[in-house]
Amino acid sequence: MKIALAQINYHTGNFEYNTQQILTHVAAAKAEHADLVVFAELAITGYPARDFLEFEHFLQLSDEAIQRIAQAAEGIAVIVGAPARNLQGEGKPLFNAAYFLAEGKVQQVVAKTLLPTYDVFDEYRYFEPAFSNKLVHFKGVKIAISICEDLWNVGHHAKYKRNPLAEIGAAAADLIVNIAASPFSVGQEAERAYVLGEAVNTYGKPLLYVNHVGAQTELVFDGASTARNAAGEIVLQLPTFETAMDYVVFEAGVLAASAATNLAPVASSNIQLIHDALVLGIRDYFRKLGFKKAIIGLSGGIDSALVTVLAARALGPENVHTLLMPSRYSSDHSVNDSVALVNNLGVSYEIVSIEKVFSAYEETLRPAFAGTQPDITEENLQSRIRGMLLMAHTNKFGSILLNTSNKSELAVGYGTLYGDMCGGLSVIGDLYKTEVFALCHYINREAEVMPSNILTKPPSAELRPDQKDSDSLPDYEILDKLLFHYIEERQAPAAIRAMGYDEALVNKVMRLVNINEYKRHQTPPILRVSNKAFGMGRRLPIVARYLN
Repeated sequence: MKIALAQINYHTGNFEYNTQQILTHVAAAKAEHADLVVFAELAITGYPARDFLEFEHFLQLSDEAIQRIAQAAEGIAVIVGAPARNLQGEGKPLFNAAYFLAEGKVQQVVAKTLLPTYDVFDEYRYFEPAFSNKLVHFKGVKIAISICEDLWNVGHHAKYKRNPLAEIGAAAADLIVNIAASPFSVGQEAERAYVLGEAVNTYGKPLLYVNHVGAQTELVFDGASTARNAAGEIVLQLPTFETAMDYVVFEAGVLAASAATNLAPVASSNIQLIHDALVLGIRDYFRKLGFKKAIIGLSGGIDSALVTVLAARALGPENVHTLLMPSRYSSDHSVNDSVALVNNLGVSYEIVSIEKVFSAYEETLRPAFAGTQPDITEENLQSRIRGMLLMAHTNKFGSILLNTSNKSELAVGYGTLYGDMCGGLSVIGDLYKTEVFALCHYINREAEVMPSNILTKPPSAELRPDQKDSDSLPDYEILDKLLFHYIEERQAPAAIRAMGYDEALVNKVMRLVNINEYKRHQTPPILRVSNKAFGMGRRLPIVARYLN
């Protein structure tokens, strides 16, 4: 049996596009004399569809798409993910399902059993767990079809009482197939490899794994679909962050590659994976929304410089425009460094001084502020003026403003609402400042794309004379470690202090994180590259009193 693994970039809710992509790959697999082609979890609707799953018309379009694909399953079988109606009279109205299509019709539907509700996942909101499932029989081969999380209840990752692979009879199967919507995060590829290996070791069966690729708002899917033989050896590896289709052969219980060039190169580092994920995240956000052009406020600092580089690589330099908006506090090298960067990249720019606007605001507010001293209010005015100018450009020219705040700043509230926190997409909001520096050095590894002065000068918002981030924040090497312990690891302050950190510093940082939750609720979507990004995967109340 020749089997195709189809790794496709789907578009949530775009049924015509998704269906055509699937039909094109079915035809291509058929032309290569494949017997079976496998697509990802909820491929028909895209993932996640969220509350669209409560729209009857949305579900009707999904049902119609399944019928169209079933009609094309003549001379070839298809496994594809889509919602299925729960007709058993109890529970939620839908299953997250894998359809087995052959001979022009739906032959069998396998429902997902384990519905994750942690981090970015919220599947139990929409789906009923499977009541029971059966093996699929095709060309004399018994196939155990599972859906994403159903495979993950193994080894140290086990967290459910039910074991879907055991329930379906994987030990009696000849082949395990897992269709997935598994988003990228740093470390996820190692954890996924562990889970796939444990599943093969547990049941002693070859395994096919097919994942989504592409970005859906803040989630980026890395693909990395793969096939392992019964010994756990990788016989097929599709690339990360790319659409691809390739083949394996299953014969007499043995899974093997169908050609000699089936192992895609593995990324050399986490930084490379982060780079590729962010570029794909930007590109898909624009493409799937129907936008082409981005605008960025370029300050001369490392964050905005990095976002400009990533945007130019994602969209093409001709589709990126930057505004340089110096104030009375901006250093000459900030403007010069920014000009050098845009010239290196070939993106366009304008220099628009905010001095006249800032002076007008000062004059307007002078009566109200009489008897007070300049403080953060005046600093925030500058940031908000820049935000206003950038948003005016987006309105006039139909572009999307890319936000340049990093995770360290977002964590401690080091940003101005309606100022530098404006934007349609937060590109580096899941990168700590130390990771920003690491990514910039990765970009400059072969040539000086980013002027070296941007990477070496002390970070500063330049909103008052000689201002530096270190005036009010600890060194980023220390701050980022504290934040990681609290945000990613969810460590209590006492546990963090026990690691050797200063008590006053720990208390200050934890308090800053907690009291600035209201700001983060107003940020644009953040491209997720860690296992605990701000946004849909970290749901905290705004008015809580914890550690305040």
